[in-house]
Amino acid sequence: MTIAEGWAKVTMARLADDVGVSRQTVYNEFGNKPAIAQQLVLSELTVFLRRVIAAFEAQRDDPVAAIHDASLAVLRLGRENPLLRAVVAGSHGADSELLPLLTTDSGQLLETAKRTITDGMLRFELPLDRAQLDDGVDVVVRTVLSHVIQPSGTPEQTAAGIAWVAGAILRGPDRGR
Repeated sequence: MTIAEGWAKVTMARLADDVGVSRQTVYNEFGNKPAIAQQLVLSELTVFLRRVIAAFEAQRDDPVAAIHDASLAVLRLGRENPLLRAVVAGSHGADSELLPLLTTDSGQLLETAKRTITDGMLRFELPLDRAQLDDGVDVVVRTVLSHVIQPSGTPEQTAAGIAWVAGAILRGPDRGR
Protein backbone atom coordinates (compact mmCIF):
# COMPACT_ATOMS: atom_id res chain seq x y z
CA MET A 1 0.00 0.00 0.00
CA THR A 2 2.76 2.42 0.91
CA ILE A 3 4.67 1.87 -2.31
CA ALA A 4 1.54 2.12 -4.48
CA GLU A 5 -0.32 4.93 -2.74
CA GLY A 6 1.84 6.41 0.00
CA TRP A 7 1.82 5.99 3.77
CA ALA A 8 -0.95 8.55 4.26
CA LYS A 9 -3.37 6.19 2.48
CA VAL A 10 -2.55 3.29 4.79
CA THR A 11 -5.20 2.90 7.47
CA MET A 12 -5.66 0.24 10.09
CA ALA A 13 -8.96 -0.76 8.45
CA ARG A 14 -7.41 -1.11 4.97
CA LEU A 15 -4.49 -3.03 6.37
CA ALA A 16 -6.85 -5.39 8.21
CA ASP A 17 -8.93 -5.89 5.05
CA ASP A 18 -5.83 -6.61 2.94
CA VAL A 19 -4.55 -9.30 5.29
CA GLY A 20 -7.98 -10.71 6.08
CA VAL A 21 -8.18 -10.00 9.79
CA SER A 22 -10.22 -7.65 11.93
CA ARG A 23 -9.07 -4.11 12.57
CA GLN A 24 -8.91 -4.97 16.27
CA THR A 25 -6.45 -7.76 15.48
CA VAL A 26 -4.16 -5.25 13.78
CA TYR A 27 -4.42 -2.94 16.80
CA ASN A 28 -3.76 -5.84 19.18
CA GLU A 29 -0.70 -6.92 17.21
CA PHE A 30 0.90 -3.50 16.56
CA GLY A 31 -0.78 -0.97 18.83
CA ASN A 32 -1.28 1.89 16.40
CA LYS A 33 -0.22 3.23 13.02
CA PRO A 34 3.00 4.87 14.28
CA ALA A 35 4.01 1.53 15.80
CA ILE A 36 3.41 -0.13 12.43
CA ALA A 37 5.55 2.55 10.80
CA GLN A 38 8.37 1.83 13.26
CA GLN A 39 8.13 -1.93 12.59
CA LEU A 40 8.07 -1.34 8.83
CA VAL A 41 11.24 0.74 8.98
CA LEU A 42 13.03 -1.72 11.27
CA SER A 43 11.98 -4.65 9.10
CA GLU A 44 13.36 -2.91 6.03
CA LEU A 45 16.53 -2.06 7.96
CA THR A 46 17.10 -5.79 8.41
CA VAL A 47 17.30 -6.17 4.62
CA PHE A 48 19.97 -3.47 4.47
CA LEU A 49 21.93 -4.86 7.42
CA ARG A 50 22.09 -8.31 5.84
CA ARG A 51 24.12 -6.69 3.05
CA VAL A 52 26.37 -5.01 5.60
CA ILE A 53 27.00 -8.27 7.42
CA ALA A 54 27.75 -10.04 4.13
CA ALA A 55 30.29 -7.33 3.22
CA PHE A 56 32.08 -7.71 6.54
CA GLU A 57 32.10 -11.50 6.22
CA ALA A 58 33.56 -11.26 2.71
CA GLN A 59 36.31 -8.82 3.77
CA ARG A 60 37.77 -10.53 6.82
CA ASP A 61 41.28 -9.03 6.47
CA ASP A 62 40.64 -5.41 5.47
CA PRO A 63 38.39 -3.13 7.52
CA VAL A 64 38.52 -0.35 4.92
CA ALA A 65 37.42 -2.73 2.16
CA ALA A 66 34.65 -3.97 4.46
CA ILE A 67 33.42 -0.42 5.05
CA HIS A 68 33.62 0.30 1.32
CA ASP A 69 31.72 -2.82 0.33
CA ALA A 70 29.11 -2.41 3.08
CA SER A 71 28.56 1.25 2.14
CA LEU A 72 28.34 0.39 -1.55
CA ALA A 73 25.83 -2.40 -0.92
CA VAL A 74 23.62 -0.14 1.20
CA LEU A 75 23.82 2.78 -1.25
CA ARG A 76 22.95 0.55 -4.20
CA LEU A 77 20.06 -1.06 -2.34
CA GLY A 78 18.86 2.39 -1.33
CA ARG A 79 18.59 3.35 -4.98
CA GLU A 80 16.71 0.15 -5.85
CA ASN A 81 14.48 -0.21 -2.79
CA PRO A 82 10.90 0.70 -3.77
CA LEU A 83 9.70 1.29 -0.21
CA LEU A 84 12.56 3.64 0.60
CA ARG A 85 12.07 5.52 -2.66
CA ALA A 86 8.33 5.83 -1.93
CA VAL A 87 9.02 7.20 1.55
CA VAL A 88 11.54 9.76 0.31
CA ALA A 89 9.56 10.76 -2.79
CA GLY A 90 6.28 10.85 -0.88
CA SER A 91 7.72 13.19 1.73
CA HIS A 92 8.35 16.11 -0.61
CA GLY A 93 5.44 18.40 0.09
CA ALA A 94 3.38 15.65 1.73
CA ASP A 95 2.65 14.60 5.26
CA SER A 96 4.71 11.52 6.01
CA GLU A 97 5.08 9.66 9.27
CA LEU A 98 7.80 7.46 7.80
CA LEU A 99 10.53 9.92 6.80
CA PRO A 100 11.17 11.12 10.38
CA LEU A 101 11.90 7.50 11.29
CA LEU A 102 14.84 7.76 8.87
CA THR A 103 15.89 11.27 9.86
CA THR A 104 14.85 13.22 12.96
CA ASP A 105 13.38 10.30 14.91
CA SER A 106 15.83 7.63 13.79
CA GLY A 107 17.30 6.63 17.16
CA GLN A 108 16.42 2.95 17.04
CA LEU A 109 17.46 2.67 13.38
CA LEU A 110 20.82 4.36 14.09
CA GLU A 111 21.53 2.28 17.18
CA THR A 112 20.78 -0.97 15.34
CA ALA A 113 22.93 0.01 12.36
CA LYS A 114 25.80 1.23 14.56
CA ARG A 115 25.73 -1.98 16.60
CA THR A 116 25.98 -4.04 13.40
CA ILE A 117 28.90 -2.01 12.02
CA THR A 118 30.67 -2.01 15.39
CA ASP A 119 30.34 -5.79 15.61
CA GLY A 120 31.87 -6.04 12.14
CA MET A 121 34.73 -3.69 13.01
CA LEU A 122 35.55 -5.48 16.25
CA ARG A 123 36.66 -8.47 14.16
CA PHE A 124 39.69 -6.46 13.09
CA GLU A 125 42.77 -5.34 14.96
CA LEU A 126 42.25 -1.59 14.96
CA PRO A 127 44.49 1.31 16.03
CA LEU A 128 41.52 2.86 17.86
CA ASP A 129 40.17 2.70 21.36
CA ARG A 130 36.48 1.89 21.83
CA ALA A 131 35.39 5.54 22.10
CA GLN A 132 37.20 6.37 18.84
CA LEU A 133 35.64 3.34 17.15
CA ASP A 134 32.19 4.38 18.34
CA ASP A 135 32.73 7.92 17.01
CA GLY A 136 33.97 6.62 13.66
CA VAL A 137 31.09 4.17 13.29
CA ASP A 138 28.60 6.92 14.15
CA VAL A 139 30.04 9.14 11.41
CA VAL A 140 30.00 6.34 8.83
CA VAL A 141 26.43 5.26 9.60
CA ARG A 142 25.08 8.81 9.56
CA THR A 143 26.95 9.61 6.34
CA VAL A 144 25.66 6.52 4.56
CA LEU A 145 22.10 7.17 5.76
CA SER A 146 22.33 10.77 4.57
CA HIS A 147 23.47 9.62 1.12
CA VAL A 148 20.76 6.95 0.97
CA ILE A 149 18.12 9.63 1.55
CA GLN A 150 19.75 12.40 -0.53
CA PRO A 151 22.43 11.02 -2.90
CA SER A 152 25.06 13.47 -4.10
CA GLY A 153 26.92 11.08 -6.37
CA THR A 154 26.84 7.53 -7.58
CA PRO A 155 26.94 4.75 -5.00
CA GLU A 156 30.42 3.92 -6.27
CA GLN A 157 31.72 7.49 -5.79
CA THR A 158 30.16 7.83 -2.36
CA ALA A 159 31.40 4.45 -1.13
CA ALA A 160 34.91 5.30 -2.35
CA GLY A 161 34.81 8.58 -0.44
CA ILE A 162 33.58 6.92 2.73
CA ALA A 163 36.29 4.27 2.41
CA TRP A 164 38.93 6.96 1.88
CA VAL A 165 37.89 8.68 5.10
CA ALA A 166 37.89 5.35 6.95
CA GLY A 167 41.32 4.57 5.52
CA ALA A 168 42.65 7.97 6.56
CA ILE A 169 41.55 7.24 10.10
CA LEU A 170 42.73 3.64 10.18
CA ARG A 171 45.91 3.82 8.06
CA GLY A 172 46.85 7.48 7.88
CA PRO A 173 45.71 10.20 5.45
CA ASP A 174 48.58 9.91 2.96
CA ARG A 175 47.45 6.53 1.67
CA GLY A 176 44.75 8.22 -0.43
CA ARG A 177 42.02 6.70 -2.54
